[in-house]
Amino acid sequence: MNSRHTGYLFCGLAMIGVGSTVVVSREIAVGLAPFSATALRFAIAFPSFLAIMRLRGVRWPRLGLRDAMLVVAQAGAGSVGYTVLLISGMKLASAADAGVIAGTLPAVSALVAVVALGERMSAALAGAVALATAGVLVCTVPLPALSAAGTSWITVGNERAPEALAGNALVFAAVVCEALFILINRKLRATVTPLQLSALMSGTGFCVAIVPALFEAPWRAAFDAPAVMGVVYYALVPTVAGFMLWYAGSARVTGGEASVTTALVPVSSLVFAALLLHETIRPAQLAGMACVLGAILLATVGRARQRSTAQGTTSGGTPLHAAPREARD
Repeated sequence: MNSRHTGYLFCGLAMIGVGSTVVVSREIAVGLAPFSATALRFAIAFPSFLAIMRLRGVRWPRLGLRDAMLVVAQAGAGSVGYTVLLISGMKLASAADAGVIAGTLPAVSALVAVVALGERMSAALAGAVALATAGVLVCTVPLPALSAAGTSWITVGNERAPEALAGNALVFAAVVCEALFILINRKLRATVTPLQLSALMSGTGFCVAIVPALFEAPWRAAFDAPAVMGVVYYALVPTVAGFMLWYAGSARVTGGEASVTTALVPVSSLVFAALLLHETIRPAQLAGMACVLGAILLATVGRARQRSTAQGTTSGGTPLHAAPREARD
């Protein structure tokens, strides 16, 4: 296997890990409060990243006051906000719907950059946003149905549609938090390597999450082994191992090629939902996934063209919006 194929394999495995977090979050949501689960996740991931830094001889980054405040904001939005909202949403939403919504991240982050940073809205980006929006609406928004008692919501699977809609909204809010993470990262003045940033986000994320976690009084709840094992998996596989796989893979391929592998997120989420949670995949969810895959492709093309126009060449670095959030926290 040549280096390029190895890069695709590593990036693809990282993305499959990201897709699995949607399913494991369902198990976590059943047995643990969201802030407690988030604090536990980072309590496990942070020492792991410190150990990797030590093995590689990487020092802790030095940050000024401004950058330190931005890191706290990043951890609050991207690390804690994303995890808490995803786990909370998975109490109500189906894993298949959540996987499709999570796949809209490249389009959502690009739209946030347009709104907040004034970046140009290209035709490809506009198409990506439209397709991502259509994909979310097709698979998640229920239609009102009339009943003998009056207007009511139809049911989706075994869930009442209003509850599923609320869960989908929480999952989308998690995606927005991740987009804010990406936006804030662009404001950092200090040079911070991906490994340093992952350690920073894990450590700071734990500090941010532990206070509200104490108010949840997790020690009073009954011990839920599957939920705890789910958090351990979340911390070690998609977070730590995902980081290693993503950046090992992205070093072997171009940024655009690495971005394409993000299409595996909604696909793997639907597969895991069907195989592990035994959810029935509806035609609407397949249609939504198709729209999201098209959005990922258009967002990738749009970003590549913007970089090529601005720099006169196609960047070989990994675009931050394409990297899995688990590989950066």
